[in-house]
Amino acid sequence: MAQLTHDEYERLERAVTRGQQIVVYRRGTEYVLVPLALRVRGGREVIEARNPTTGDALSIPVDELDSIEMIPR
Repeated sequence: MAQLTHDEYERLERAVTRGQQIVVYRRGTEYVLVPLALRVRGGREVIEARNPTTGDALSIPVDELDSIEMIPR
């Protein structure tokens, strides 16, 4: 996935403001995350997140995502 659609950005931004969990797929691996922010680092857009179970911090470049899904509340 090279770029998120407008709708996916809207949902991702809502997830950031609400602390809502998301599922992202990157290189065949599924990650359940709580997105904290969208940032630009080194010219790439990055999702700053934490693992809801362990609390570990993760930074995943948006252009490396295969897909993204919101987990409904």
